Amino acid sequence: MREDRLSPFRDAQTDRSTASEVPDTPQTRSPAYRLAFADDDFLCRDELRPVRLQLELLKPEMIMTEREITSTVVMFGGARIPEPSQKHKARTETLAGLSKYYDEAREFARLMTEKSNQTGCRENVIVTGGGPGVMEAGNRGAQDAGGCSIGLNIVLPHEQAPNLYVTPDLSFNFHYFAIRKMHFLMRARAITIFPGGFGTMDELFESLTLIQTGRMERVPFLLFGRAFWEKVINWEALADAGTISDEDLDLFRFVDTAQEAVEIIENWEPAPPRDEIPGR
Repeated sequence: MREDRLSPFRDAQTDRSTASEVPDTPQTRSPAYRLAFADDDFLCRDELRPVRLQLELLKPEMIMTEREITSTVVMFGGARIPEPSQKHKARTETLAGLSKYYDEAREFARLMTEKSNQTGCRENVIVTGGGPGVMEAGNRGAQDAGGCSIGLNIVLPHEQAPNLYVTPDLSFNFHYFAIRKMHFLMRARAITIFPGGFGTMDELFESLTLIQTGRMERVPFLLFGRAFWEKVINWEALADAGTISDEDLDLFRFVDTAQEAVEIIENWEPAPPRDEIPGR
């Protein structure tokens, strides 16, 4: 039993260990006899979904709290964007051209992590989805600076390992997209969006909607690559149609370099959440 526990009761680890040493009988072999919290088959039942949701929220939260991580800088972006030295392997010429944003993502993460290091890896810690492409560049840049970074992986049918630059004890894996998104934003002090596909756009619009509707504080919201984003999304058309307001176009900024992004974040004046939605 852990000496630092406040409770006078036996702890769960001790009982799990004791239960594993009972005599082998038909009764002890029965799934019904397993301790509920140590029964993987039971925990994976559909009825236990609320418990699993809670566990996925708690585990990363507890670890980051123990590490005293108070704020993060979020990096979203495409998994298919190659490192410049590998751009000849890109599926399209456009992807090859976007490889420059791998370097910008890496440099941005390096610059931000140099500042994070001054706080003992507690503030403005880089967080990515933990995969390849822009995500790899972000974690790699943090490692270049000798700092830590977070990777929030998700189990997909085409399972892949986390990129090798994520700080190992800050490398998490999720079953639920919704809980993963919460962890991206719970400590966010800046959000950066690099060119990407469906996943990146999902993260872009969900984050932007939280800010637009006042459910989240205004933070620097930076889209890397004006030419890319203005080509794939007609922002002005949304405002002209009235489906968003002109003021909503001020919720984000376009940048093209890591240095531009760092300067905006450094000079950002904290802004409270919106208390009303313009145009409604």
